[in-house]
Amino acid sequence: MSRTDAPNTAERLGAAVRDIDADPVHDRSRLRFAVMMIVVGVLHFVAPGFFEKIVPHWFPWRRGAVVWSGVAEIASGLLLASPRTKRAGGALATATIVAVYPANIQMAIDASRGQDVGVPAWAAWLRLPMQIPMIRRAWSFTR
Repeated sequence: MSRTDAPNTAERLGAAVRDIDADPVHDRSRLRFAVMMIVVGVLHFVAPGFFEKIVPHWFPWRRGAVVWSGVAEIASGLLLASPRTKRAGGALATATIVAVYPANIQMAIDASRGQDVGVPAWAAWLRLPMQIPMIRRAWSFTR
C-alpha cells in the first residue's frame, strides 16, 4: 500500500466519530453539538471573568461553578463525539445545560439592571427560552 492509499488522519478521525447506524442529519447535529459544548467549555478557562459575572449571586463558589461547569461541558462534548459514549454525553450535556440555567436567568436580571454582562438585556432575555430547544436537542442524543 502506498502512502497515498493509506487513510489520512482526518479520514480516520471522521470514521471514529461517525455513527454508521444513525440518521446522517442527526449524526452531524450530534457532532456540531459536541464541538459547541467543547468550545464553550474551553471558554470557561480562557475567559472565566465573563462566566463568573453571571453566576447567580446566591451561589457561594463563583470560581468553582465556572471551573466545574466548564469541565462538564468539555466532558459532555467529548462523550458526544464518540458513537460509543454519545448517550452518556447527551445525558451529561442535558444535565449541564439545566444546571447552568440559573446563570442565564442571572444574566438577564443583571442586564436589565444596566450591569455589563456582555450582551444587551433583550438578548439575555431572549436566551432563556432558546435554552429549551437546546436541552431537547441534548436529550435527543441519549436515544
